[in-house]
Parts: sequence; C-alpha cells; structure tokens
Amino acid sequence: MIRRLALLLLAPLLMAQSTPILVPDISARRIDIQYSFTGAQLLLFGAIVFPRGRVPDRPADIVVVLKGPVQPIMVREKQRIAGIWTNADSNRFRSAPGYYAVASSRPISELVDERTAAIYELGLQNLQLSPGGGAQPDKERRFESGLLDLRRRQRLYVEDPKGVEISENVLYRARIFIPSQVPVGTYTAETFLIERGKVIAAATKEIQVGKSGFERLVAQSARRHAFLYGLAAVGLSLFLGWAAAAAFRRRGA
Repeated sequence: MIRRLALLLLAPLLMAQSTPILVPDISARRIDIQYSFTGAQLLLFGAIVFPRGRVPDRPADIVVVLKGPVQPIMVREKQRIAGIWTNADSNRFRSAPGYYAVASSRPISELVDERTAAIYELGLQNLQLSPGGGAQPDKERRFESGLLDLRRRQRLYVEDPKGVEISENVLYRARIFIPSQVPVGTYTAETFLIERGKVIAAATKEIQVGKSGFERLVAQSARRHAFLYGLAAVGLSLFLGWAAAAAFRRRGA
C-alpha cells in the first residue's frame, strides 16, 4: 500500500527515467537557537524513484550526511610539564566542518570501498580536514584523531551505521539529533543511493541554523559594532568583579 501511494504521487517523475532519482525532504528548513535551546531532532526523509516505476527486488541502500559550515580550527595538545598542564604543541586545520553526522542503512564499509567513501566523504575517517602548516604526516594523523575524538564527545561528530530506515524499498527516513552547541550557518543534507558499491543517485537540501531573540541581537551587535561591544564586555566584567568583591567584603564584616 505504501509503495503504491508513493508511485502514484511520483508518477510524473517516472517518465523517461533511465536511472533512479532521489526526492528528499527535511522536517525543518530552519532551526532557531534561543536561550532555552537544548537541541533539536531533525527528520530527513524522501523517496527513491526507479525507472518506469519498477522497484527492484534487491534492497536499496541509503546514506544521509548532514554537514555544518566549514571553518578553520586550531587544535592544541596539552602535556603535563613539571606538574602543570600546558599547551605543548598545536596543529591547524583549514576546513573542518562545525558539525558532521552520517546515517546509513548498513555500515558504510559494507556499502562502498575506501576510495568511494573518500570521494564522497562518507564516514568520520573520510572527512577532508585539510591540515595546514606543513606538519609531518604522523603529527597530522595524531591531531586529526584528537579532533575527531573531541568532537565525538561534544556530539558534534556522529556516525550511525543503522540510522536509515527504508520502507517498501521506496521510502526512507533518518533521524539526526542537533545538539545545543552547534555553530550557526548553512547546513547541507546530502542523500546518496548506493547500489553494488557505487553511488548511483544523489540529492542535496539546505538547512539554516541561526540565532533568534536576544541571542540574535547580541550576535548582530558583536558583528556590526565590534569596538563598542568589546568595551561593553570589558565594562560588564569589571562591574561583576567589583560586585563580587563588595559582596565578599560584606560577608567578612
């Protein structure tokens, strides 16, 4: 019944198709971050349209990738020297995504080979982070591993090998959690249809993540009036420090 309904709704797309196509959608085109924002559940869903409406007997495989804005980042390594933790070394990455989540119907290693996974950046180990600074390969690998581990623990990098559900070999859906500390900007939701180790169809949707309310006002003020914003921040810090000192003096008295 589900398959018949999907084919009926997508009938205009079935004409003269030689290869499958994807018709993706998302549950929200924009996510607003407010002071009370604790995260959001995003549903990525859609349909697979096969040539002439003939759904193959073999099961389809889908990989969904949600990627946040790319940004440079400096990763610092701390070491304990003379009993004190201090920055001992660092490495810069020119294009690390601020957020990355991948969900698939099966583990990616079972769907494609390493070359294909690297081309489409499928999986955390295949992210193109573009390290800068000319460091030695072993150092770059060490810092890359550290960056991936850090962002996993922050829930900013997520991999779910069974996160895509497929119904009747036509409809698919994946739920991805957006944590509260995600960066603002334009996110891309990429969907890949994989068959016999090859990507045979792909589609992309965009999602806007931005601040609203008081948070948006503060962010706009910091961007448009950087000097005045800096003075206000310093003044507020001095006032809070003075207020805390005064409170301690009253308690001591």
